[in-house]
Amino acid sequence: MSILVNRNTKVITQGITGKTGQFHTRMCREYANGKQCFVAGVNPKKAGEDFEGVPIYATVKEAKQATGATVSVIYVPPPFAAAAIDEAVDAELDLVVCITEGIPVRDMVNTRYRMQGKKTLLLGPNCPGVITPDEIKIGIMPGHIHKKGRIGVVSRSGTLTYEAVGQLTDLGLGQSTAVGIGGDPVNGLKHIDILKLFNDDPDTDAVITIGEIGGSAEETAALWAKDHMKKPVVGFIAGVTAPPGKRMGHAGAIISGGKGTAQEKLAVMEASGIKVTKNPAEMGKLLKSVL
Repeated sequence: MSILVNRNTKVITQGITGKTGQFHTRMCREYANGKQCFVAGVNPKKAGEDFEGVPIYATVKEAKQATGATVSVIYVPPPFAAAAIDEAVDAELDLVVCITEGIPVRDMVNTRYRMQGKKTLLLGPNCPGVITPDEIKIGIMPGHIHKKGRIGVVSRSGTLTYEAVGQLTDLGLGQSTAVGIGGDPVNGLKHIDILKLFNDDPDTDAVITIGEIGGSAEETAALWAKDHMKKPVVGFIAGVTAPPGKRMGHAGAIISGGKGTAQEKLAVMEASGIKVTKNPAEMGKLLKSVL
């Protein structure tokens, strides 16, 4: 079992005819069951054509009706990406994975408002995607570093997602699912949402959670975990070990009124029973130590 996606998931690529969309759709189709999973693309100007055998439809709704797809991944350029999310939500997909970086904040505020009360879950924007090792990858993460196993990974940072996964794999610990939630200020699924899914997943034994400075999502998740999480969690906050004068984190990492610092987040996580490290090179070893 896994969370969010598995070998039976059917995926639509929005933006399949652009360079980025083509490259990553090809990479995802070459990974595990990708050829069976990636079943459609969307481009209103190229409906009726195909990309390497993947049929292209005019709308998400048409692609869903024709293929039974329940998930879409978005590589649409920033000015049009929020509208692409809106279209997927209106088509009542289960999950939208938005890879696009740099979507105007006002666009995302409107999109999040429109999503209220709708069934569709949003991962991202500005995220690397989601992978269930040896089954399916949706997004831009390198598939070869992943290994099937029983550790969940959730991260705001794309690069540190790969770092945590690589360390786990080197230690012989595979992953049940690895989820990059993205670091934009207005996004979809948060740490708490993914922790809840991992908590209920019988095939996940422990979780690595990686946050960044700014906002309060990590503290909210930690406080929930203190009362509800049945599995061990280890944590790291990007920004702790940044070199002098540098700041690790996304543009969405805004510290306000002294809140949202790495030290504050780590303190709340520790008080909530999450084992934390200040060294990103130790995430895998720390996780292994709590098993």
